[in-house]
Amino acid sequence: QVQLVESGGGLVQPGGSLRLSCTAAGSFDSIALMAWYRQTPGKQREMVAELDSSLRPNYADSVKGRFTISRDSPENTVYLQMNSLKPEDTAVYYCNLQTRMWSYWGQGTQVTVSS
Repeated sequence: QVQLVESGGGLVQPGGSLRLSCTAAGSFDSIALMAWYRQTPGKQREMVAELDSSLRPNYADSVKGRFTISRDSPENTVYLQMNSLKPEDTAVYYCNLQTRMWSYWGQGTQVTVSS
């Protein structure tokens, strides 16, 4: 059984920073991709940033230049450094791990950007 444990969410003022962490535990095949998604009420979950097995990043246009995704491979941990946060970044952020056969999700962590 695979478990993704997220941490690092919270309340931050506009212009502030947060770092999210997600650690994958359990037995799974080689990781093809790790990613962060976010979702707000009434909207579809959207990809924020993803990192493939070659550690090539891909970002949503809305976060380019502000967010950075990175991975600690030995620890199966993926990070999302979020800088210059805006109120529109407020959402529940979900960690995603994809192998060749399966896709796993974390429980989500709330990020609120407000003064």
